[in-house]
Amino acid sequence: MKRINYILLLSLMVCLTACEKYTEITPKGAFVVETANDFYQLVSFPNRGYPINNFQYLVDDQWMKESNVIGITPNINTINFTFDETVDRVALLTASSFYNQAYAYINRWNTVISLVDNSKGDEKTKQLAKAEAKLLRAYDHFLLVNHYAKAFDPQTAATDGGICIMDKYDLEAKPKKSTVAEVYSFIQKDIDEALPYLEVKPADIYHPSIAFGYAFKAKVHLFKREIAQAKEAAEKSLSYNNQIFDLVQYAAQGGPTAVPIIAPNNPEVLSYMYMTGYNEMNFAYQYIISPELRTLFGNNDARFNLFFNSTNASFLDVGSNTAYYAVNFNRFFYATVGMKTTEVYLMLAECYARDNKFAEAVDILNKLRAKRILAGGTVNLTVPTTRKETMELVINERRKELLLGFNRFFDLKRLNTEPEYEKTITRVFPIVNKTVPQKTYTLKPNSRLYIIPFPLNVLRMNPSLTLNTDEKIPF
Repeated sequence: MKRINYILLLSLMVCLTACEKYTEITPKGAFVVETANDFYQLVSFPNRGYPINNFQYLVDDQWMKESNVIGITPNINTINFTFDETVDRVALLTASSFYNQAYAYINRWNTVISLVDNSKGDEKTKQLAKAEAKLLRAYDHFLLVNHYAKAFDPQTAATDGGICIMDKYDLEAKPKKSTVAEVYSFIQKDIDEALPYLEVKPADIYHPSIAFGYAFKAKVHLFKREIAQAKEAAEKSLSYNNQIFDLVQYAAQGGPTAVPIIAPNNPEVLSYMYMTGYNEMNFAYQYIISPELRTLFGNNDARFNLFFNSTNASFLDVGSNTAYYAVNFNRFFYATVGMKTTEVYLMLAECYARDNKFAEAVDILNKLRAKRILAGGTVNLTVPTTRKETMELVINERRKELLLGFNRFFDLKRLNTEPEYEKTITRVFPIVNKTVPQKTYTLKPNSRLYIIPFPLNVLRMNPSLTLNTDEKIPF
């Protein structure tokens, strides 16, 4: 019988060995995996991180302090912030924590998927472990393809370059790149195979629930513009978890200062994962929102009033109309790169808007806003008469609700494939500093900057992997 020893190092890397018979001594610190329940426990992986630094400033929602741009040697942050297409990004992106971590997680899920069937234990636990691992494998491929490739476009997805699909455990693999369409097909297959076995209430918050499974299914359909299927999946997800955490009531209770809401105590969160780690919001002063987004919030939105600081000169430029996230992680858990019920509501609203059901779309937005807009603000939005205007309301609510992680970057990419919703971003900078000329920087909807180059170290290791932009590999 095979026995697998996982040596869990501080770096969270997993060392896997297999032998044909039991060894006599288990190494200190090892987690011995031999039963179905062991594999099921392996799926629960706290502190999973997905850094956003490769594209953080390629959006209209985030900003940089002026001293971190002016006079600084160009780096990936300043290049993205100034929308500079003339600089060689490939040479700068020598490595990527996001790329390495996402594929390391995929290898973990592939280990479970490949080996759990031969473990000891009941079949139901094996099916559950495999299903959860497939769902998380699909999620990681989704993040990767939307990071390194064009957004899914029904007209071109079959030929657009995608990413490497990893469907089995192999640390030495050098797979060929698949198309965007092939990657999405793989993702949808994993989701559909996982859904029948997922649980309503998993063993802990790091096991994916069936509500998360259907939420993710809805998201994939929405990104493919499969609106009917997205709507059906969103409604299915909400049938399992439709809670919205009431920030208006929370503000009346005193907010994060008076009532800490830490992970896993936020009932609207469907999947717990992080940009950098469990304590990431300790460093939230790095997450400065733009003047445009600050203005969009207005003065009576709990999502801004409870969590952002607009006056601290140490972390932002006072007078720039910017603000930074200012609440410690142990006072409030703010979901960033995972999913939550409010995203599902917003996907459902988008489905209604796209289907020309404007009143139904706005009803959903107003239901969310009732838990977000403080006294003195306008809770109920007026129903527009056009699809474009209704979509704009949905998009604006997504910008305010789904902050700091992948969502705005992914939304800009997918919406820019549709002329009706594409956006040219303009950034006037600097705002406060008067010693350098103020310029207007522009990011066009079809800019190659929206496609992040694969890291240089990965390109060197796998010659079959080619860039999805027109940039040159320096070797």
